[in-house]
Amino acid sequence: MRALWLHNQELSVRTDLPRPETPHGEALVRVSLAGICNTDLEMLNGYYPFAGTLGHEFVGRVEESPYQSEWVGKRVVGEINAVCHTCIACTNGRPTHCEHRTVLGIHDRNGAFAEYLTLPVENLHEVPDNVTDDVAVFTEPTAAAFGIQAQLEISPDDRVVVIGSGKLGYLIAQTLVATDCVLTVVGRRPKSLELFRSQRIRTALATELQEDVADIVVECTGNPSGLDLALKAVRPRGTIVLKSTYAGKAELDVSRIVVDEITLVGSRCGPFAPALEALTNGTIDVRPLVEATYELEQGKEAFEHATRPGAGKILLDCSKE
Repeated sequence: MRALWLHNQELSVRTDLPRPETPHGEALVRVSLAGICNTDLEMLNGYYPFAGTLGHEFVGRVEESPYQSEWVGKRVVGEINAVCHTCIACTNGRPTHCEHRTVLGIHDRNGAFAEYLTLPVENLHEVPDNVTDDVAVFTEPTAAAFGIQAQLEISPDDRVVVIGSGKLGYLIAQTLVATDCVLTVVGRRPKSLELFRSQRIRTALATELQEDVADIVVECTGNPSGLDLALKAVRPRGTIVLKSTYAGKAELDVSRIVVDEITLVGSRCGPFAPALEALTNGTIDVRPLVEATYELEQGKEAFEHATRPGAGKILLDCSKE
C-alpha cells in the first residue's frame, strides 16, 4: 500500500508497504481523508522519536473486522490511544495514560497517512450519514478541544483567554462559546483573528494583552512563546491549560507560579461523543478551516504547505488509486 513514512525526521512516500494484518479485536480501516496537525509537523522536528506512518486525524470505512463483523462497511473516525485495560492507569480510570498504550501515528502504531490503518474496534465511532468526510476528519481535534471542559468546570462568570488564533484555537473557542464564559481569543496577526470576529468572538492582539485579566488561560499557540503570554494574562490563583506540543523546551518562571499560586493543567486528548455531536448538528462549523486538499502522493508538498505561517487545515486524500 501507499503511505507517508517518517524516518530520521525525513518524510518519504512509500508504495511498497504491505497492507496491515488485522490483530485480534481490531478493525482494518480504508482511510478516506486525513488531516495534518501541528503535532505531525513537530514530529519532523524531533518532538517524539517515531519511525513509521504519521497521522492521527482521519475518517475512513471499515473493510475488515473479523471479531465484530457488524462494523464492516461503516464509515468511522477513531480514538488514537490503543490501551491494555490491565495496567494500573487503565484499572484506575486513566486509559489514555495506559502504561502500554500505542498511539496512532505517534507511538508504536502506524498512522493515518496511508491507504489503510488498524485500530481496536472499541476505539471506533460511526459517522452519521449527514456528516461529510471533510467535516468528520475534524473529530479528533474537536474532541481535544472538548477535553478542556472534561478537566475543568467553566462557568459564565469565568474570564477565559485563548492564546493562539490557529486551527486548534478556533475549535477550542467554538467549544467554549456554549459555556457563556467571558471569552477572548488572542493572536499575533490581525488577519488570523478575522474568522473569530466573524463569529462575534472578542479578540485581541498579543501586543494589547494586559496582565492578570483571566481566570483561565488556554495556551494553544504551538510554540514556547505562548507560555509567556499565558503567564502574563492569568490572574493570581488562576489556571493555565497547556495544549501546545512542540519539540524543544519552554522556559518557565517557577517563582511566579509559586507566588501567584497558579495552576498548570496539561490537556491532550478528549471525548469523541460530544465532538461528533457538535459536528453533526453544526454547533461547530469547521469548513472555514480547510485550506487545501492534496493526494497522498503529494504528502511532502502538503506538509510544506502546512508549515506556511497562518496556513489553514491541510488534508490528505488517501482514497485515490
